[in-house]
Amino acid sequence: MKIFKLAFTITIFSITILFCSCKKKASQEQIPVQNAISVEITKSNHAWYYFSTTNFHRVDRLQNVPAQSAKPWTESIRISSANNEVCSQNTDSKAFAIVNRLGILSFNDDAIYLSQDANLFTDRTAGNLVFLNNIPVFSVYKSAFFNDTILAPDYKNDSSSHLFLLQFDNNAKISYPVLNCNNLTDKINSEVTDFYWNGLEWCCSIKTISDVKNEFSYIRFKPLVPLLSLSPSTADSRIDITECDADFFRNCRVQYNYKDSPDRIKKLLSGFDAKLPFIVEVKNAGGSSPRTFQNSVPGSTEKELNAKAILSASWSAALFEDGTLFLEGALPGKHILRSGKAVAIRLPKLPVGFVYSDFVISGTTLYAAWEESSFYKTGRAGFLQVNLERTLYSRLI
Repeated sequence: MKIFKLAFTITIFSITILFCSCKKKASQEQIPVQNAISVEITKSNHAWYYFSTTNFHRVDRLQNVPAQSAKPWTESIRISSANNEVCSQNTDSKAFAIVNRLGILSFNDDAIYLSQDANLFTDRTAGNLVFLNNIPVFSVYKSAFFNDTILAPDYKNDSSSHLFLLQFDNNAKISYPVLNCNNLTDKINSEVTDFYWNGLEWCCSIKTISDVKNEFSYIRFKPLVPLLSLSPSTADSRIDITECDADFFRNCRVQYNYKDSPDRIKKLLSGFDAKLPFIVEVKNAGGSSPRTFQNSVPGSTEKELNAKAILSASWSAALFEDGTLFLEGALPGKHILRSGKAVAIRLPKLPVGFVYSDFVISGTTLYAAWEESSFYKTGRAGFLQVNLERTLYSRLI
């Protein structure tokens, strides 16, 4: 497939018109849409960025991004999780992204800042961004499959090294631990490989690594004091821990039927072709763990598409992996787009083997994560920055 040209076209139209650009055809051509409004995006309206092993860098075109050897997604530098903080129509709309193996990206409209900490990120898998009192909270762990440092004797025997939950101080631009794995289990050389927080209770999957075999266990916990007041040295007597099982944890992570998704999501995607199978992960801005909804289409031969969605106070948006972004409402400080009707934006097509994987909107700036993906491995990765003020608000009423 040809790499897109620097100047490309974003097509914007009312969701009330049937929209099916997400359908992947062999030609990869955009499907013509009746009564569409075409908006030409120039170089001043967008920018491409990629990650190296040390930072993020601007690049003029995606094909000029240096090659990266593919690694398992747990070990590669990529945006693993992203979301907006809570904001109102008249406040700043800050957003954050966890960059695996690198640090935390902070977005404040068109301003971007990377907070790095080699001691926390270099040899760990980071992700699962949630918010507690509008403070970013995320998890880290070491993979037993691909991370050889987990077998180092000094690491195995040092319980304080097995980090789990961290909070990010956006003013100081630093991350620091809230809980370690040893606050949740007495088992030596254990890692919290995943968690789900429903806003009240935390449910965790714990993997214990030994020379004989690896074992999984599951717990749920509630802090007895405000969680962010804790540290690994003070947490042991201040959290209530209950054992659970794999079924309980799977039920926390269950995929719901799309028919049961929030009304705002169904309205946002009302023009999407319902005959296409897709999975959408729905996040509340500044909220707890996301919920996943699946639109199953029995007998369909179409590829199941993945999407991420954010519900904010004054706007909602969903980005599909092919670059189709649905948006409705009013961005901070702006009027409601097209009298409340959703619009769809076609981001530039990515080369074969690349996908859009996540997004945030800060102020009137869109940040869409992209990555080179093949099964469980990731190569090159970065993000696209789009100025929605020039793209949308200067052209639409």
